[in-house]
Parts: sequence; C-alpha cells; structure tokens
Amino acid sequence: MLKSGGGQGGAGLRTRGQPQALLSPVSRDPIPSQGGATIAVLQGNSLPALVQRELERMILTGDLPAGAKLNEASIADLLGVSRGPVREAFRALEESGLVRLEKNRGVFVRQIVVEEADEIYELRAVLDEFAGRRVAQSISTSDLRGLRSLVDEMDRAVARADVDAYHRANLAFHETLVALAGNGKLLRTYRRLVNELHLYRRTTLATAGTLPVSAREHHEILDRIAAGEVAAAGRALFDHAMGSRERMHRTRERNAGTVSAVARPRAPR
Repeated sequence: MLKSGGGQGGAGLRTRGQPQALLSPVSRDPIPSQGGATIAVLQGNSLPALVQRELERMILTGDLPAGAKLNEASIADLLGVSRGPVREAFRALEESGLVRLEKNRGVFVRQIVVEEADEIYELRAVLDEFAGRRVAQSISTSDLRGLRSLVDEMDRAVARADVDAYHRANLAFHETLVALAGNGKLLRTYRRLVNELHLYRRTTLATAGTLPVSAREHHEILDRIAAGEVAAAGRALFDHAMGSRERMHRTRERNAGTVSAVARPRAPR
C-alpha cells in the first residue's frame, strides 16, 4: 500500500497496519519482522528494488534467519505490495547470493556449510589483497579520509560493545575499499562473496574479544594504505581475511563445546 511519506518529500512504501510475522510453511516458526518498518523511497528506485533492499536488510540483520523459507504472500502483505515485486526481488537476491530458489519447494535464505565458508574466505583474501595493493598505489586524500571515518566508527562501536554498528562500519569499509580499486567485475564478485558469508561474519564478531582485534587489524590496513606501502597493504588485507576465517573456526568450536557441555549428562554420584 503506497502512502505519502513524511519528511523529505516523496512517497513511502509502508507496512500495512501492524505487520504480521512471516511464517515458514516448513517449520511454522515465526520469522520476526521489523514492526512499523518503512522502506524509504528514493526517486528513481523501482518497487522491486525497494523490496529487494528491505529483504536484504532483514537477512543481513538476522531478522530473516539462514535456512528460513520465505513466504511470498506474507512478505507482500507485510510490505503492502503485490506479489510481482516480491517475486522479482527474490530473483535479484538469488543472483546476489542471499537466497536460493528451489523448484517446487520455494525460496530459502541461503545457508552455507563451513567447508564452503572456508573456500569463500580464501577467495576473499586473494581479492582483498589485490584491492589493497591497487588502492595503496593511488588513493586520494578525500578517499583516505572516508576510509578513516569508517575506522573511527568501528572504534566507537568497540567502545560501546555495539556489534551491529561495528558490523555495518566493517562492511562499509571493505565495500568502499574494493570500490576504490576501480574494477566493476571485482566489486560485483566481492559483494556476492560477502553476502554469502554474512551469517558467519556476524556470529564471529559477536564473540567476546573479537571486536578489538578486528579494529586493530583495520587500523593496520589503513596505515599501510596511507603510507603507500603497496605490498604491505595487500598483505595486511590478506592476513585480515584469513584471520577472520580462523576466528570463525574458533567461534564454532567454542559454541560446539558449550552445547556439548550443556547436553552432557552428569555422572551419578
């Protein structure tokens, strides 16, 4: 249902009344939605693109969890649109690596196994190194200032122990850096890899002690780029990606150990 939005002019796509939970027909578990959420409409954006952006936000924040089956009718009702834009958004989200479409079964939020996550981290490390080397060769003062402001945002998030804010700044830093490399194909490939890793990355950052370590690594990356140290900048980014992979494994092992300890029956006295 399109309603005129307040604030800075233009129409806004709003939820119709009180948004209902999006239900998975497979598990019947509720998938939480953003109560009263509004998709801000920017001039020039198509309705399917707006729906795609909102669903992407809900997936990346965990409102739509990995493995969940997405109900086309429920989402259309939640966002106040017809099913057509939702269907188009699903196709775009499949191309970006966030959902998978299964014939005769439906649409599911993509869930990757740890072996695939390992492969993605390795590929991402190589792409990050290439981007870092290229950016260190020719970054402008204004672009460097933009990267520094994102690292400052990470520092403030660490001080507040705000995982969500850190995650957003972290994603923006790497996206900006890869974009500055000036290779469109690289950027599109990188975005897909990042989307596929989102679940593991968010969970890893939430592990105690991870944020300060990650922040220090970003400072090292920024320092090497600012100094124009091409090889060192590339290496810092490569090591950061591979370090993230190791942290992912430690987090999984720690979580598995916690579950095992809780489930283990006590020995009789």
